[in-house]
Amino acid sequence: MPPTAERHWSQWAASDPYTLGIEEEVMLLDPDNDWSLAQRIDDVLPALSEALGERVAGETHGSAVELSTDPHDTVETAAEQVTQLRASLARELDSVGLRTASAGTHPSAQWNEIRISGGDRHQAVYGSMRELARREPTFALHVHIGAGDPESAILLYNRLRGHLALLLALATNSPFWQGRDTGLASARIPIFQAFPRVGVPRRFADYADYVETVDLLLRCEAFPEPTFLWWDLRPQPKFGTVEIRVMDAQTRPHATRALVALLQSIAHLELEEGYLTDERIGSPEMLAENRFIASRDGVHARLLDPVAERRVPVKTIVGDLMQALAPHADALGCRDALETITELIRESGADEQLRMFAEGHSLPRLVERLAADFCAPAAAPR
Repeated sequence: MPPTAERHWSQWAASDPYTLGIEEEVMLLDPDNDWSLAQRIDDVLPALSEALGERVAGETHGSAVELSTDPHDTVETAAEQVTQLRASLARELDSVGLRTASAGTHPSAQWNEIRISGGDRHQAVYGSMRELARREPTFALHVHIGAGDPESAILLYNRLRGHLALLLALATNSPFWQGRDTGLASARIPIFQAFPRVGVPRRFADYADYVETVDLLLRCEAFPEPTFLWWDLRPQPKFGTVEIRVMDAQTRPHATRALVALLQSIAHLELEEGYLTDERIGSPEMLAENRFIASRDGVHARLLDPVAERRVPVKTIVGDLMQALAPHADALGCRDALETITELIRESGADEQLRMFAEGHSLPRLVERLAADFCAPAAAPR
């Protein structure tokens, strides 16, 4: 069904296949108050330089900002801009006595300290969600992959559903919540689950199926615009992309670079060759269970294989996948960045946070160390 005047939101923007856009949600910190969250977004945004302000946006919570890159053809140029944006933000925040860091959650934030940002969208979220919107903020890594045309986007979207648990497992970086070790590799996932319209969305037959599904909700005034769909991935007609939203924000640009290379390579593999069939992706129940296992166990997870009917370690899944990805990474020029994904298997962000806490025995000290790594080089190993 073609878009009507009422469906202007669904008109697909032109984009080159496999182009990249990166969005990182990061936290504002007060180093003079035990490295707690600084509820200062409404003060910070107007004070940013024009150049940086174009790439920084507020989030629902007053202690969070989002850094967004331009579209890029390659992982390396995208990662370079991530590093530059982080450095610029850190420099400008330092002038007002604030710092920043990146992880899936702030380790010791409490819900009663949280403030909602100003602005129509953020207040609309609060009006819809009520006090659920004041739960502790979470911080994610969002990656846009150019899909060229809407039918290719739906094909990619459908197949990426089967990769989400693996992507989450590798990106887990939020073991602490409200000042304690949760036993989860990603506490962000169950915290964010309080929002509606989250999790692994269903398969769509084609782009018309997706448009009609979303447009019905819009016509019923369930929410004001499609960006209120907070699924783990979603088509983004406005940009001509598929947006992957399941991953925790990463402490260092180097980890972001590795995950983006993995995603770009998977997209190329799925659209050019095909890797996951519907049978291998599995049922909605299987996808939901793997999502939970990945958030709980991270890189130590053993995910459910619907074909073999057994649990398979993340390390084994990555090893098999890397062999299939190699020629696609070569075609994209991201082989070097892709191969650094093995570093996350050896020690994920969640594992590193637990280790650093064990060494320092202090959550404020842990946050200080996260802040110190915010501007680490993107292309340098740990």
